[in-house]
Amino acid sequence: MIPAHVPDEPPLTYADSFDIPVLFRNGPAKKPRRQWRTAQHKAWTGSDGFPAADGWYAPTTTWREIIKAATEVGRDVTPHLQNQPRYAHGELVARVSPLYAYLGAHPVTPRHPVDGAKGRRLTWNPVYAHGTERSAKVAAGYRLGMTMTEWACRSLLGLGQTEHLELGGPIPALLNTFKDPKKKLPDLWGHHETEQLYWLIEAKGGDVGLRKLREGWEQLAAGSKVLGAYGHRTVLVGASVRPDDDLFLTIDHVLHPGQPPLAPAGSDTDDEAAGPGNLEDRLGDSDDALIGAARAQMLAYLALRSAPAAQLRTVPVAADRASRRRRSGLTTPLEDDSLTLAMRADARGAAADTEQHALRAGIRAMGLDDFLSCRIPGTEVHLGMSRKLFAACERLHEEDLAIARRTPGLRAEDQQPADLELSDEAQEEQRLTQRRIFREQQEEARPRLRPLLRDAYEQGAASDWSDLLHHPQEPALDLEGDESLLEAATPETYVAVSRYDLPAARL
Repeated sequence: MIPAHVPDEPPLTYADSFDIPVLFRNGPAKKPRRQWRTAQHKAWTGSDGFPAADGWYAPTTTWREIIKAATEVGRDVTPHLQNQPRYAHGELVARVSPLYAYLGAHPVTPRHPVDGAKGRRLTWNPVYAHGTERSAKVAAGYRLGMTMTEWACRSLLGLGQTEHLELGGPIPALLNTFKDPKKKLPDLWGHHETEQLYWLIEAKGGDVGLRKLREGWEQLAAGSKVLGAYGHRTVLVGASVRPDDDLFLTIDHVLHPGQPPLAPAGSDTDDEAAGPGNLEDRLGDSDDALIGAARAQMLAYLALRSAPAAQLRTVPVAADRASRRRRSGLTTPLEDDSLTLAMRADARGAAADTEQHALRAGIRAMGLDDFLSCRIPGTEVHLGMSRKLFAACERLHEEDLAIARRTPGLRAEDQQPADLELSDEAQEEQRLTQRRIFREQQEEARPRLRPLLRDAYEQGAASDWSDLLHHPQEPALDLEGDESLLEAATPETYVAVSRYDLPAARL
């Protein structure tokens, strides 16, 4: 049983900020002995790459930033959801629920305080510590590792969108080598614009010791051997936590100089991929960034597209995207966005006795956009996006459906009945082959997709939500706001969490 001294109290209400101790090293080593409490940490000043010096740092982040990382990292399951978009809700629940179920927060007074630190850190909660079986702990560790790796690489270090390495890696000529099932390779890869390097990334989570880190380093070495002469960085992230102790990260990394990265297939040399960290910062002038952002948000798009009309709402956000470009992390907490707050107040003042259609047009004239949003059933997480990105996702979804229809073997109806004698590994290999075929078809279509998604993105700006949703009624426009929600936005997406269901503080 959970010990009697652990209080049975509801989660406390507080702003969702936490400190995450991070140790940068040049190779895997033993777990530091409580240095996440005792070492003299440097303040994190933000970076578009690795800091100039290794050592301990103490960045602060928000639960919203962590949840956004959780919803976007890992295997792209959307090819399986072409005809059943409602199941996107289930995948999103699977990605965030272990974090809500097993993470808590506790107050911390480090030996060497850092200016600006919040004095709260994440840890496993009493349910995990005293009532969770081993297999569930392994699954929670996996999800924690993937989430915190995504957070570290993108929110801290400015990496572009990550992709699962199982689909073949960054170099088309090396696809078959990356797809060799006999090779044990790292989890993710990405392209860092500022460093002009590929990154190969392995994530480890849970009680991460030297054995796990060495396994991760071997996976990275295998991937580095495949990538060969191309300049790249290998990054091993260990998200380590024990009950009653702090979540901290070790980030072990090695730079491998070499040839510069390749442009995406068929791209115009003037069309650079997105700037550091966030594809959305360059959607106006990069067709490849637009394709990447739409593909990264397909899970959220499917969830929004399939939600009942009564569960949808639109929230006003300043239309000036530059106000939400990367400063620290990918998201801008809306309580810190004075432009949006002031415009919302003006819109509420103008809302009296105004019909919804005229009001929606009025707020757009004032410089507000209204992002579509819904709560993901089974969670206290709200996801959303702009009408421009929604329109681009809609067009991409149509093209993905066409790929599935014209490619032999991708439709379940065209497949042979399942061989019940096949092992789990053999069945997984079959599914992986299908995903790789789908991805290859997507990449072949890239030159044709560029103008199609660009047109959809531009036309989306002037479209009504009723047209985009193929529904006669516009979703409700929420000008009053919900005081129970903590909101954040990127240039084109929206995320909110319930302030009453944040990880409970330990006393």
